[in-house]
Parts: sequence; C-alpha cells; structure tokens
Amino acid sequence: MNQPIVESQTGVTLIAGGPVLARDLRAARAFAPRVVAVDGGADRALALGVRPAAVIGDMDSVSVAARGALADVLHVVAEQESTDFDKALRHIAAPFVLGLGCLGGRVDHELAALSVLVQRRDVPCLLIGREDVIFAAPPVLEIAMQAGDRFSLFPMAEVTGQSEGLEWPIAGLRFAPAGRVGTSNRALGPVRLEMDGAGMLVIVPRARLAVALGALT
Repeated sequence: MNQPIVESQTGVTLIAGGPVLARDLRAARAFAPRVVAVDGGADRALALGVRPAAVIGDMDSVSVAARGALADVLHVVAEQESTDFDKALRHIAAPFVLGLGCLGGRVDHELAALSVLVQRRDVPCLLIGREDVIFAAPPVLEIAMQAGDRFSLFPMAEVTGQSEGLEWPIAGLRFAPAGRVGTSNRALGPVRLEMDGAGMLVIVPRARLAVALGALT
C-alpha cells in the first residue's frame, strides 16, 4: 500500500511533461481544481501560471529553476521500476484524476501512460488530449453519448464484452492489441458497455469530457 502524498476531497488535475494547452488546463480545473505535477510537468505548470500543490516523480526532468521555485513541494519517488505517471497515480488519494500532458508528445511516454491507465483502473483517471478523452473501461460503463459521436475501443490485453448503443456491437468479438481493435465505432445515442475483464481503453471526442467524467464517477 502506497502512502498518499496528495489527499484531496475534489478531483486532481495531473500535469505531465507533454504538450498542455491553456484551454485544456482551464477545462480540467473546472472539474478538478487541485493541481499536481508529474516530474517535468512542474515546468509545464509554472509556464502556464500555476503553482502545483505537489510534484511527484524521480525528478530527472525538472529544471533547476523549477526545483528552486517548488522546493517545498517536491516529493521524490526514486525507484525506477515504474513511470513517473504511475508513481503519481499511486500516491494520489482523490475521487478522480484528469491527466494533461500525457498525449501528443513522445510516443513512448504516451504508450506508457495508456498502459498505466489499464493497470490502475481502480483510480478513475481520464487523459485529455487535443481531440480525445481516453480512459480505462470499468466492468460496466453507461455513458450519455450523442448519436454520431466517435466511440473507439482499443485493447491493451485480450478482452471481450457486450455493448448497447453502438453502430457495430462488440458481442462475440475477441479484442487484442495485435489482433482485433475497435477504432472509429459510432454511438447511436447513450452507450452501455460490459467488459469481461480489464484491458480495454475507451476513446471519445474531447467535447465529451463532462459526460465521460460523469460516467466514471
């Protein structure tokens, strides 16, 4: 059991080291006002005019200037068996986390963050990108999509499930990272998913952040 570094009664906006748009930070903070940075995300936060409540990671990517400005809130987790994003999620106790700076930058960092979403799906966490919101599918998901909305499914493990409200239902399909994937499906309206195991990522349009968050919380 990891001891929380950050405990919050509200959602937490988690800023990583990839690209972060000011509009996405504003949108995230409307739901999750408390800001935490992941390692080099400390510099991103400061550049956007925000002082994070904590910086979590091994600190190998934080600038000297940010180290000085945030010395009182640096929390070093030195082990090298996990990514800084994983370290941060493990040490945050909050109703949900909105992740910025995890998408649209280095591909290896992006893939690692997607893997952590599946591993840590007990922590409701949504990654916000320029066009997408991505989260790990819970065992049962009911989400108020609108007809015509893109509703993509990407497996990080072998997984099966059932669906209602999708143009192409998933019943009877076996998904796998090196096999069948479910990109560019479309919602007919509200969608219900029942997954038979962990491993499925759900990708919806950025405009559906509020309904995705509502469905997970």
